[in-house]
Amino acid sequence: MNVLIVEDEKSLANEIAIFLKRENFLCDMAYNGAEASEKIAVNLYDFVLLDLGLPDYDGLDLIREAKKNNADVSFIIITARGAVEDRIKGLDLGADDYLPKPFALPELHARIMAVARRKFSIPSPDITLGEFVMIMAGRKLMHDNHEVEMTKKEFDLLFYLAINRNKVLTRHQLYEHIWGNMLDDQYDSNFIDVHIKNIRKKLNVRAPAPWLETVRGVGYRISTDY
Repeated sequence: MNVLIVEDEKSLANEIAIFLKRENFLCDMAYNGAEASEKIAVNLYDFVLLDLGLPDYDGLDLIREAKKNNADVSFIIITARGAVEDRIKGLDLGADDYLPKPFALPELHARIMAVARRKFSIPSPDITLGEFVMIMAGRKLMHDNHEVEMTKKEFDLLFYLAINRNKVLTRHQLYEHIWGNMLDDQYDSNFIDVHIKNIRKKLNVRAPAPWLETVRGVGYRISTDY
């Protein structure tokens, strides 16, 4: 998943980014509100980790602004502010959680995953896809107690489709959320098609996977009709 870290304390922002990248997140960083505003306006993020006390912006204003550009983005507020009013305002504006400083990085990760499960209506950390199960703790795809060998990006691509089940995702959306932000002239839709073809080939060795659908001229979808 694609995360924007908005934090003016650069050492903390870098520490969070290093940790989340180890957990297979894509991370961008913004050290002030103006930079964050610009990134949110042009990129699609799944999560924004937001420090309210920015040098040039009130973080609450950034939430208001960001929700206009990307209503689906999830905010987790990370700040030293302890006032109950700030927490209430942030949540009222659409923030999904509030984590006061100082905090442990594993707790931040746990909160991100908890928000993701609520956001995408995932009842447990593991995801069932037909006869297959995605084991999130070990990043494994299993079929009948046997692991299906997948590359990191293949697993990430299947996971992103899975948590957006029944939603058609364009090739551009998939590319940006799995490989990071890019300029339009760098984008090659065939890149996604090749990865989907490889995923289907590995799945079909074990069992049919009609739930992984191609939506002609648009992109791909995982359907719950199967």
